Amino acid sequence: MGDATFPGAGWEGFIATRFVPLSDSQCQIDLIPDPQVPARCPRCRRPCSLIHDTTVRRIRDRDLFEYRVWLSVPIRRVRCVTCGVGREALSWLAPRSRLTHRLRQHVEVLLTLLPIKQIAELTGLHWHTLKSLDKARLARDLPEPDLGRVRYLVMDEFALFKGHRYASVVIDAETRQVLWVGEGRSREAIRPCFQWLGPHCEHIEAVAMDMNTAMDLEVQAWCPRARVVYDLFHVIAKFGREVIDRVRVDQANQLRHDKPARRAVKRSRWLLLRNPENLKGEQAGELKALLDLNQPLMTVYLMKAQLKELWYARTERAARWRWTRWFNMAQASGLAPLIRFARLLKPYAEGIIASAAHRLNTSVLEGMNNRIKVIKRMAYGYRDSDYFFLKIKAAFPGNPR
Repeated sequence: MGDATFPGAGWEGFIATRFVPLSDSQCQIDLIPDPQVPARCPRCRRPCSLIHDTTVRRIRDRDLFEYRVWLSVPIRRVRCVTCGVGREALSWLAPRSRLTHRLRQHVEVLLTLLPIKQIAELTGLHWHTLKSLDKARLARDLPEPDLGRVRYLVMDEFALFKGHRYASVVIDAETRQVLWVGEGRSREAIRPCFQWLGPHCEHIEAVAMDMNTAMDLEVQAWCPRARVVYDLFHVIAKFGREVIDRVRVDQANQLRHDKPARRAVKRSRWLLLRNPENLKGEQAGELKALLDLNQPLMTVYLMKAQLKELWYARTERAARWRWTRWFNMAQASGLAPLIRFARLLKPYAEGIIASAAHRLNTSVLEGMNNRIKVIKRMAYGYRDSDYFFLKIKAAFPGNPR
């Protein structure tokens, strides 16, 4: 096209002189310095009339109609009498950047709405470029937690990749803000969280978690006032796996000569694990018939219900009495899986009893884990764990106190 000038197009200090179509979907706009606007020193921001040298740089701007816009920009290095030589400061372009502020702002809005893969197809920008923009945005915009007001924590783990690789997450139980995320679930992996909390560890009163010994020991080492509270869901799930399933399999093996009875026991797993209020249709009748005919299954089923009651005690004294009664009943049951489980659970009894004083659980984190899976699925997985952890923190900024 012929030469023309387009002042006021958003490129302060420059004038557009030519619009050149490069293809059906791309164009180039040539810029020249505006003689009425002096270049400025990048350090002191003072006008500089001495130009050291000039380099033409190709810059992406926001799309114009159906065109992807490229700018041909002569970037000058100025010689400041105070600061020396430096590349001129531009209000619409960050140092060393190949994207205008206008395009960056547009992309940042898209990043809050769409997966990176779709934005890459829409804008023509590389996946890594978009990831860098998003990572910088998240680090800039994430709200700083008020650690001085944190009193209760919830800790849990989630699968990071396939192959038993995990990450640990810590939230403020009151605001539900994700405070910290780190790769691994060992004591060494969790320790940076408490190092980051620093003196605020003194204010922590209780921490909810599953029966992860590494988390337990690290809390005791860093938070002298904090009480560990073990989550009901994890303990009952462990009881289902290690006691109910084991007794059910043993009973099925003893009934190998009675095929109908053996089949009924083998297929009863979900009847035994499901809460009574969640049974549908004839399932309640099937469960009653099964328990009436099989005393060991009846015992472990009732012991599961009694174990749950420990978390609903009104006082620690009542919880301790319930625990002692439950433990003695388990030892007197004569069922090896139940006896073994009760003995393994005994060192964790104080964390169960503490639930009477601190009504904490990890159920909120279980819900968060589902959303974390969605975040991971939308991106088809993350190769940068730090970026993934920033996405998690941004998804759970917390509620006002």
